[in-house]
Amino acid sequence: MNLRTASETLSFLRELEEKAAVFYEKLAGRFPENKEDFLAFAKENRKFNKQIQMAYQSVITDAIEGCYAFDLETDHYVFETDLPDAAGIAEAAAKALAVEEKIVACYNVGAEQSGSLLADVPRNFKMVVKKRNNRLEKLKSLA
Repeated sequence: MNLRTASETLSFLRELEEKAAVFYEKLAGRFPENKEDFLAFAKENRKFNKQIQMAYQSVITDAIEGCYAFDLETDHYVFETDLPDAAGIAEAAAKALAVEEKIVACYNVGAEQSGSLLADVPRNFKMVVKKRNNRLEKLKSLA
């Protein structure tokens, strides 16, 4: 599916963030030694959703929603969170890194595409990507 409007794109990003949050909550239950980190990631994903939604609501109105600020193909950012029952922490961390790479790529492309039309939204996209750096480093150390 090709996303064109801000509303469509933000709805898609909310879905990605929520799917990742649920994945991290499952990892927290499966790997108690890393439970706190995974629960923190899930909480942060939901916080990112709120942050982006607030930025969007502060700059957008129904009158300008018809503008086409994006050209995102959802197929490029879909990810799977299923893990084999026997998967260890390294495999789980590698899967989480793949999830993060997809989400970060979506935010980066979205920020690039909408920069000239929705200043606050792409600025917040970039802030979310920057905040994910610590998470990526943590996951790399587990992989």
